[in-house]
Amino acid sequence: MALLIDIKQPGWMEDEDLQAVLLKVYKRGDIRCAADPGNLDEIEMIAVSSYEIGEALRYPKLKLVQKIGAGVNGILDDDSLPASIQVARLKSDTPAHEMAEFSLACVLQEQRHLRQYRDNQARWCWQALPPRKAGETTVAVLGLGMIGSITAQRFVDNRFNVIGWSRTEKTLAGVECYYGEDQLAGVLEAADYIVSMLPSTPETVNLFNSETFPLMKPEAVIINCGRGDLIDEADLVEALDKGLLAAAILDVMQTEPLAVNSPMWRHPKIVLTPHVSGWHLGDAVNDIAENLRRLDSGEPLLHLVNREIGY
Repeated sequence: MALLIDIKQPGWMEDEDLQAVLLKVYKRGDIRCAADPGNLDEIEMIAVSSYEIGEALRYPKLKLVQKIGAGVNGILDDDSLPASIQVARLKSDTPAHEMAEFSLACVLQEQRHLRQYRDNQARWCWQALPPRKAGETTVAVLGLGMIGSITAQRFVDNRFNVIGWSRTEKTLAGVECYYGEDQLAGVLEAADYIVSMLPSTPETVNLFNSETFPLMKPEAVIINCGRGDLIDEADLVEALDKGLLAAAILDVMQTEPLAVNSPMWRHPKIVLTPHVSGWHLGDAVNDIAENLRRLDSGEPLLHLVNREIGY
């Protein structure tokens, strides 16, 4: 039984770097890299960051696709993926805390008008703007799983008024929680900042569109660190042009890298970052080796995805 590492994310992590880490944890494991996969009939587990449609079919005895990270929609979108092949994700609070820091940084730059000052500098404009008060600002965190909960707590700790929304009912200290489709509109209407940590599911694809953008305050800012397909990008550009919301800060997009002809590159109300809000995996990489060991011994696997609900 062998694990094949095929990350396909140059500039983030090399296959050989992850291989070295995993072999320290599971010394007896047969852990290979994409550059030298050996006999494909021996591969029963693959670890991927980016996944190509049909990729699993290359390995006749594959039992597990291990996502290096949380988002698994790219794997679940593969209609050719046999039902017998399980999918697992990583669960780590390290990137969750980084995503919370990223979201807080985005909000603080808006509170202190740093984006406006940057534009003023380019025009030699000396204009002082009063900072907004955290206690008079409402941040809505959408998606209250581990990442969303940590993010919401970070805003609570910084004295913001925090509300949250999730698919099912949740309870978080210091956060006024809402749930279900019927309560989403009220959350969007109340928020000064909308921070999305939602997964990609059939229910969330294009959740932000020409029907939901008008629900937001004209001064609201949307920050998306969840999945790129949560936002209908054409509708977003139109909504910003109409003044339905003030700005969008996007760490994820529908297609990555973003196409060079996308109007979002030069839109004055859009800030783009290249999917960097959560970077480090921390000790969660050990779970990859542990899943290989468990697969080898027939034990229950860690962090399996429910393919019906999408996470």
